[in-house]
Amino acid sequence: MNVPIKLTKWLDDRLGLESARAFAAKKTVPVHRHSIWYYFGGMTLFLFSIQVTTGILLLLYYRPSADAAFESVQFIMTEVRFGWLIRSLHSWSANLMIATLLIHMFSVFFLKAYRAPRELTWMSGAFLLFLSLAFGFSGYLLPWNTLSFFATKVGTEVAGVVPVVGGFLVRFLRGGDEVTGATLTRFYGFHVAILPALATALLFIHLLLVQKHGMHVPDSIKGPVKTMKFFPNFLLRDVTGWLVALGALAALAAIFPWELGEKADPFASAPAGIRPEWFFMFMFQTLKLLPAKFGAIDGEVLGVLGFGVGGLLLLLVPFIETKASRRIAMLVMGGGVLAVLYIVVLTVIGYLV
Repeated sequence: MNVPIKLTKWLDDRLGLESARAFAAKKTVPVHRHSIWYYFGGMTLFLFSIQVTTGILLLLYYRPSADAAFESVQFIMTEVRFGWLIRSLHSWSANLMIATLLIHMFSVFFLKAYRAPRELTWMSGAFLLFLSLAFGFSGYLLPWNTLSFFATKVGTEVAGVVPVVGGFLVRFLRGGDEVTGATLTRFYGFHVAILPALATALLFIHLLLVQKHGMHVPDSIKGPVKTMKFFPNFLLRDVTGWLVALGALAALAAIFPWELGEKADPFASAPAGIRPEWFFMFMFQTLKLLPAKFGAIDGEVLGVLGFGVGGLLLLLVPFIETKASRRIAMLVMGGGVLAVLYIVVLTVIGYLV
């Protein structure tokens, strides 16, 4: 018995590789006119892996303090070989990952793939969306430039309008009453330790549930459904999607390198045109458009509570919409269409106004 065969047998005895191979050989994926939406989940996972890889490389040089953060990012972009490219890849992949995650989430929603027995799959995916938004918010401050400083100041002030716990939330996020170096250190801890640990655990659960229940076949597909083998047929198609994402990412990073801007000055006045990242734009624009008062309730309070209720409804969709009530199903689908239109329109308005 030669060395490779002995090594394979040794690993198989300890890791159970044969059972994994048998599972991969047996696993199939449905093929129908909506199958293209299956690939956005794998694309999101691929972009997350790029986030992890580029993030680790950036950690080698980044220094999380108000005195050194900006300079360390500047050093990465100007002195470290291909540092500018790694940072651009990290920033652009974060945006593309949230975009593909939203596409994946809404495709699951409109195909009603959250129905039994996939309720927990949906809920774990919703929590991953919330964590991805938290990644975007916490990572935005780390370059410690003017735009990120004042955007974080505005963003954390929004948390302060939450009834009862608003003051606690602001101090918890900022590490004090104002955005300071303590806020930067705290956001760094969130971004590189707490959120990755939570995301890894949730991602493992989500993938395990997907493997257990398989891919959902929409109710609109009638009759017998064709299937393809997961390995190698579906996996090769998935890899093709990853290559498309990688090509788009490389083009964006090379043609539109992520700018650093100017170092944050906490004593300076906020520059005009402060905006959040695009995935928070509809929330920001909503709060801007709301009147100061709705009767005795502040408009901002009502807006923040509305976002909270929206997130809760998103999480509980599988328990609200079931096959039992056609009327509720139509209301939920209509609400989903309105939500997508609302997000898109408010985001576009936010950039045009």
